[in-house]
Amino acid sequence: MYSTTLLRYFREPKCVGVLPSPARQVEVTNPICGDILRLSALVENGQIVNTAFQAKGCTASIAAGAALSEWAIGKTLPELAAITAAQLEALLDGLPNESKHAAALAVDAAKAISA
Repeated sequence: MYSTTLLRYFREPKCVGVLPSPARQVEVTNPICGDILRLSALVENGQIVNTAFQAKGCTASIAAGAALSEWAIGKTLPELAAITAAQLEALLDGLPNESKHAAALAVDAAKAISA
């Protein structure tokens, strides 16, 4: 059902936790399933230098938060804001139809933290 890549992000997430101020912090929720993703990003000179995430939800939502957090390091805020659900799904080597909400949740967090 889930790809090996997605399961690796779920079982061995990096960038876990919350970054202290002056990092940006956001929390987004999927109102249908109740999954929650908190994302922290430390930005220096226009570039994301560190990230952290916390997720409460399904396997796919946790993996999507982990993948987004790793991918975001070294990006600019406009690059982070431009990530799409399809790109995030590609980072996870695909998502089953019933788990596509996980990519949408992570994209919502990326856009919110970039605003």
